[in-house]
Amino acid sequence: MLKRVFQNMVTRLATAGGSFGIVWLTARYLGAAGRGAISLFVTDCALLLLFIGLVGGVSLIYLAPRRNVWNLLIPAYIWAGLVCTAGAAGIWVWRAVPFSYAGHLWGICLLQAFFLINAGLLLGRRQERTYNSLLLLATGLQGGLLLLAFTLGRWHAVEVYYYAAYIAQGIPFLLSLTLLYRLADRWQMSRRLRASARELARHSRAAHLSNILSFINFRLSYYFVAYYADTHSVGVLSVGVALTEAVWVIARSASQSQYVDLIYATDKRSQLAPTLRGIRLTLLSTTVIVLALCLLPASVLAAVFGADFGEARPVILLLAPGVVAMAVSIILNSYFAGLGRYQVNTAAAMGGLFVTVPGCWLLISQWGIEGAATAATLSYLFSTAYLLRTFRNANGLPLSELLPGKAELHYLIQLLRLQRSKVEPTREVAVK
Repeated sequence: MLKRVFQNMVTRLATAGGSFGIVWLTARYLGAAGRGAISLFVTDCALLLLFIGLVGGVSLIYLAPRRNVWNLLIPAYIWAGLVCTAGAAGIWVWRAVPFSYAGHLWGICLLQAFFLINAGLLLGRRQERTYNSLLLLATGLQGGLLLLAFTLGRWHAVEVYYYAAYIAQGIPFLLSLTLLYRLADRWQMSRRLRASARELARHSRAAHLSNILSFINFRLSYYFVAYYADTHSVGVLSVGVALTEAVWVIARSASQSQYVDLIYATDKRSQLAPTLRGIRLTLLSTTVIVLALCLLPASVLAAVFGADFGEARPVILLLAPGVVAMAVSIILNSYFAGLGRYQVNTAAAMGGLFVTVPGCWLLISQWGIEGAATAATLSYLFSTAYLLRTFRNANGLPLSELLPGKAELHYLIQLLRLQRSKVEPTREVAVK
């Protein structure tokens, strides 16, 4: 377990570093307005991907060990095509965006959806290293292509992001499809295909509703800021959000292994101890990193991202408590999903939404991006409080069991030693 969490964390850190590089490149070379335009595009794309997950998503991982992967893949592909087509058309009408924007949204979302479907099936077959490598490849390609275009090509336009995304999603998609073909599963055009499609849809609706609600809690503020202010403000907000949400790499690394272990475990109760350790370790490490992030002065942000982005510091400070709370929530979401108790996650996300909507409406119109950060933190705190209360009541746990101590410090030392043991052989070869 320790080794797998470490491997996932390294991959997540590398992916987060690549994502941070993309944020930095687009902010540095396109300015706040360009960064804001890309943030809205990414948000639109993520919105469509969430609805695609209604027939797929985490349920692909859950059902992959139990079903023929092709019986799961085909209905997931068909649904993805329908959602991308209807969604791109809907956003074209709703936001009155150019037709070319809707076209790029359709193409990139479809490629990314197919890739994530394939990757989810591979993860469900316990190919975590392959899954991590594919995600890292996609992020690396996107960042590398943007770097080349902005520096060597001197092409400073939002369209560069679109073209890089086609390649960055297309290549991993083809690789993942090849890896699926190498599995022992064979194509079965039978009643089982239709039965698997119904089962996939049934599980996905239950599991994925909370994800849709959580996404609204995370990104609804972008649309409010774009309405009340402009894309410049969205760009500044997106940098503050990207910096703080990068801290969730620790929680997401632990929750990935936790979820896979839960769906394979015959004794679910045995997974309580690893979950508690994950909560404590996540709370400790996330708090330390967030405190360090809060110490960054506005001048550093302006120097790194550009003169416009010093304004992101108040956003970071206001988001800090919510980000720490949400890191714990990520672990708990994975725990309840692994037990099949999706209604708990849905209730937590719904509660957060009841805070997000009035918060965005009342606070953003008055305080702009600082109001957006405040609304997000209040929503995160409410959702996490509900999950913690449910988790404690279900397992009869005192609050002290969730707080980090010496054991978590020892666990962190083990992770560092594991990293050192991987680095030392490389040094020996270099010396020879």
